[in-house]
Amino acid sequence: HYPFLLLGLQGNPPEPDGFFRGLSLPAGDSPKPAKPPKPEGLSKKTKPPHIPQPGPYDNIGGGAWVRNFAHYDVQSILFDLTEAATNRDSIGRKKNITSGASAASQLRPPSQATPSSPAQGGGGNGVNADDPEQSLLLDEGDGNDNELLLSCPHFRNETGGEEQVGLDQAQERRGLSSSLRTPNDAVSVLEEPRESHVQQQGKSNYFIEHADLGAHYYRKYFYMKEHQNFFGMDDRLGPVAISFRRDEKEGSSGAQYNYRIIFRTTEMKTLRGSILEESVPSAARHTTPRGLSPKRLLEFIMPELNLHCLRLASNSPKVRDTLLKLDEQGLNFQRKVGVMYCRAGQSSEEDMYNNESSGPAFEQFLDLLGERVRLKGWEKYRAQLDNKTDSTGTHSLYTRYQDYEIMFHVSTMLPYTSNNTQQLLRKRHIGNDIVTIVFQEPGALPFTPKSIRSHFQHVFIIIQVHEPCTENTYYRVAVTRSKDMPLFGPLFPKGARFPSSLAFRDFLLAKAVNAENAAEKSEKFRSMATRTRQEYLKDLAENYVTTTPIDSSTKFPLLSLGGKRKDKLKGAKGAELHSAGALVWAVMVNSGEEGEAVELRLPCLLGVSAESVVLIERCTRRVVFNCSCRDVIGWKAVAETKEGGPCLDIFYERGESVSISVTESQAEDIREVVQRLELVTRGCEALEVTPLRDGVGQPGFLMNEEGFVTELQRFCYAESGGLQLWARVVRLCGHSLVHLSPEERTRLLRTAHKIHITVIPPDENGKPHFLCVPPPPFTTTITLPPSRSAQARERPRGPTATAFVLLCADVFQEKEDKAVLQAEVQSLRQNNQRLQEESQSTVARLIKVTELLCNVNKPC
Repeated sequence: HYPFLLLGLQGNPPEPDGFFRGLSLPAGDSPKPAKPPKPEGLSKKTKPPHIPQPGPYDNIGGGAWVRNFAHYDVQSILFDLTEAATNRDSIGRKKNITSGASAASQLRPPSQATPSSPAQGGGGNGVNADDPEQSLLLDEGDGNDNELLLSCPHFRNETGGEEQVGLDQAQERRGLSSSLRTPNDAVSVLEEPRESHVQQQGKSNYFIEHADLGAHYYRKYFYMKEHQNFFGMDDRLGPVAISFRRDEKEGSSGAQYNYRIIFRTTEMKTLRGSILEESVPSAARHTTPRGLSPKRLLEFIMPELNLHCLRLASNSPKVRDTLLKLDEQGLNFQRKVGVMYCRAGQSSEEDMYNNESSGPAFEQFLDLLGERVRLKGWEKYRAQLDNKTDSTGTHSLYTRYQDYEIMFHVSTMLPYTSNNTQQLLRKRHIGNDIVTIVFQEPGALPFTPKSIRSHFQHVFIIIQVHEPCTENTYYRVAVTRSKDMPLFGPLFPKGARFPSSLAFRDFLLAKAVNAENAAEKSEKFRSMATRTRQEYLKDLAENYVTTTPIDSSTKFPLLSLGGKRKDKLKGAKGAELHSAGALVWAVMVNSGEEGEAVELRLPCLLGVSAESVVLIERCTRRVVFNCSCRDVIGWKAVAETKEGGPCLDIFYERGESVSISVTESQAEDIREVVQRLELVTRGCEALEVTPLRDGVGQPGFLMNEEGFVTELQRFCYAESGGLQLWARVVRLCGHSLVHLSPEERTRLLRTAHKIHITVIPPDENGKPHFLCVPPPPFTTTITLPPSRSAQARERPRGPTATAFVLLCADVFQEKEDKAVLQAEVQSLRQNNQRLQEESQSTVARLIKVTELLCNVNKPC
């Protein structure tokens, strides 16, 4: 289950974990950083590299970066050396924090927390609120419970109707979100086409969330390829490991060189990305094919880093193998999930473990969940079950989902021991599973994690069956998770009923995989993974280095320092805009319609790669918006808003928009973002048009449901104001057109005091810009309670869904071709009318000339 145990370090092995290190509280003042050496490429007359200056919201946290560096994935944007140095002190102190279900089962009611001394207000057997360990015991839960699940301290419940964090929730509530949109928590790699990372989704309607897919960066671009590694023990950061590789690619102006870099610290956030050689101030690239030195690159990208501790890594094969397994520490495609059986009238851990056999309702559920396999001789993933002597049972439940192998530890399929209420042979497996499914028969009592004693069980998925073993069998679902875990999908509406079908199995397996991915962000598993990572890095820095420092010339031909020259050149201005990875800007996100009061100003990091646009909230470090670059249809920059700073509206998909702003001192950032969008998207600058009504109160144009102008009156106020045929209206009187009903659009066009529209103009050929209608969303089949049955929707699945999507694609392509043809016909008609008018005018002039000539030739 934990593949990185294969590294075989000397001494005590690291703890078995494979989880992300998240953000922890500062553990004290960190040492003052050493003064960085002056980069070679800078002189008194040369401007230093562009490093974002602290702004009014730069102290919120969430990453530090150089603008020229292109980030490979989302977590790389959040890489922060200051954070790594601050958190280093807390790594070595192993905390035995009570977590998971044990945190709830060991909670003492406040009435039992009596202080030993009134003067001291604490001590004895009471709870000291000043102690962070004890303060966990004061949590009372979220109060969200139902007949399946009770509210429990230290846990958060999901009973239906929850919403993911994001800026487009209003659109999703209106049913406008596309099923092809990746959930925010599923966004990882930014540099490459998203299709290459979701192809494993297959026929499933759900995305894998909270997975660090960027961990494959070393395997894809470095492993078994020529590259350099440097290790060292930094005074502030502890052990560090850096990898460099120089790629050559053909550009419009000849060969271009791109430097790929991985910077690892004990923090689980790793800097992965690249920088174009043209972006680095240096003359070396013009004089030698050897390229820039690693020292020069690090001085430019991380000027605060002390480079004196770094040494070239040895050529041992174990170096590359260790780095590969270290980077992929958090990726695991083998999962074990516990399944506990709860009969009518039961709810405790002892009751469920002591059910010797299963009933027909449970058997029906197991048949839906996976396939029964014989353990003896089993060669695939076995999840620590015995495949030789049947000591852990004769059979188990196994399945595959997307790229994952899942072995279930089913309580009734594990050995039963009579006269042993603890059933240790069962609990030793299920009690060490992070995710547990609790199956409830009709009449079972509500579940609570208080009844479970385990430090590892962090997520419980409660499945309650109704009308079992009939044609009308359906299931209800509730989920409870440890409170330091983020919410994970797929989410479901309140009161949802899932029929016994493959669609429900798809939902449940996605929920279980995402649950463990989210649990890896909890404090317990983060701290375990960080200590493991520290041991690996320390071993590399101490035992697998040479005596060659980073500032010495090396034998690696592509990354050695070139011949010294007196003249030093600046980096090419704007060269980084051609990078494939994500460039980053600090922005504020504004919510609320144009002309209305801004409801929210959210400090975020804007990342724009060649494939994606993302916004990451700086406080929570989570993606709150994402869209594909090919879905960006336009933008509108405003030099000054009511809030005082430059603003940029980005329009995407059907005309939805996201608005960002910066301070006056960062006005150049807006221009850079626009330049980046011009290079990586097919969008264009939006125009503002204020058409006047004619004498009968008509605006002079008609638009279809998608906002495209299909008819435009000749020589009217709208045309003279700049409106063109097949322009796309995205805003009407300050409101997003996609959010307005047809009646609201008509009312505004007729009664608004002044018609003001924002349009995306057609292309240079007059053809409609981005005439595309996303297919209707389809997910699982969910039957809502009778009171809301009118809202129930049947949506296709599996091969039917694939055929449906292909059919929709053909229909939409046909509509697009038809619209283009209509635009061409309309253009031909206009040209024909213009030619007729010109012909008539020419004929009239000829007649006049003829008459004049005839009058001249007449005798007086």
